[in-house]
Amino acid sequence: MSEMKVFRADNPATPEQHLTDKESMAEVLATAGVRYEQWEASAPLAQQPSQDEVIAAYKSDIDRLMETEGYQTVDVVSMVPDHPEKAAFRQKFLDEHRHSEDEVRFFVEGKGLFTLHIEDKVYEVLCTKGDLISVPANTPHWFDMGSQPRFVAIRLFNNTEGWVANFTGSDIASRFSRLD
Repeated sequence: MSEMKVFRADNPATPEQHLTDKESMAEVLATAGVRYEQWEASAPLAQQPSQDEVIAAYKSDIDRLMETEGYQTVDVVSMVPDHPEKAAFRQKFLDEHRHSEDEVRFFVEGKGLFTLHIEDKVYEVLCTKGDLISVPANTPHWFDMGSQPRFVAIRLFNNTEGWVANFTGSDIASRFSRLD
């Protein structure tokens, strides 16, 4: 189940809001400039689908976003609990960073915790199957896939280089929740 907690950046112990209604989550995130939508994620896929299989299954949605938002490239990121490099992949995303472009993710399977640091607020957004989140360019954030990750997500990019992070050097991410 998707959910969102909103904190003051200086008080990671006590959320100001805790939402589980996706429409309410979308409204609160929209006020912070973040796109959050629900897509139909019902295409039949193999147990560990290939990138080509996932892209083909969601081609019409991908094409629509690429056309309307100007995204240049698309790929699929997936992770399973027995992946030999899961700890290294998890660590790569845990520190606060920014991107020079929007970070768009559509969760086809599984879950992941996006945490956004916008002004004096921190938004923890647990994304699950069917959630699309678009973190605006230059928004400080981090992502946790958990110690036993299981997800498949479509990623869209404005540049052909794909995922490029600019780390902020802040330790704020270490003060907030992890997925597990």
